[in-house]
Amino acid sequence: MKGFKTNKSYRKRLRVTKTGKVLGRKSGQDHFNAKESRKKQLNQKRPRVFGIKNKDLSRYLPHN
Repeated sequence: MKGFKTNKSYRKRLRVTKTGKVLGRKSGQDHFNAKESRKKQLNQKRPRVFGIKNKDLSRYLPHN
């Protein structure tokens, strides 16, 4: 697709792996975590597969 610019907010939050998987952090994990166990807090920071369609991916991150 020609003419699309990279969406900077998507670029900051998502990472495309060498095999083409899109990884991103789970939302809503920045505060209210005092009651969570440390294991659960650290596990929430790990990147996970971000569900995005290829059409949307090429729209927001065209240069990957």
